[in-house]
Amino acid sequence: MGVSIREYARRRGVSDTAVRKAIKQGRITAEADGSIDVEKANADWKRNTSTVRQKVKAVPKSAVEAVEETLKESGSHAGGTTFMQARTANEVLKAQTGRVKLKQLKGELIDRDAAIAHVFRLARQERDAWTSWPSRISSQMAADLEVDAHKLHVMLERYVREHLSELAAVKPNFRE
Repeated sequence: MGVSIREYARRRGVSDTAVRKAIKQGRITAEADGSIDVEKANADWKRNTSTVRQKVKAVPKSAVEAVEETLKESGSHAGGTTFMQARTANEVLKAQTGRVKLKQLKGELIDRDAAIAHVFRLARQERDAWTSWPSRISSQMAADLEVDAHKLHVMLERYVREHLSELAAVKPNFRE
């Protein structure tokens, strides 16, 4: 007992319509029960299918890599890339693109550059607030502690700047 026409098509990397057409044209033969003997059909296919009629275009490596990446993302990649897998990858990519466009239309997505610029402005405002803090608070603290106001101001300013320098050394990891 062989495999179904669809299973044979999947293994062969063609559509089930192509397999049905090959049976109809007599290039391969089905078993009495309608199933396909894979080894026999592969030999018949190779022997009876003209390679002259098949036009094969060179596919850019980048296109093959894009298909494989899309298939991996969708969880349906099993090594090698057949035409059917490429079509599947194309449909998955269309669906993903449509989903992103829909989210944009609904206002659920934000512009990445605008978000980065906004975070940068917020961080700069925070830094400016901290650098001006010692001059605002040092005289009040000096009076409460009964110490020299100028020395306290210089010390606070130094430690705040050191702390801000430490924070500046931490680099954000933006995915590119």
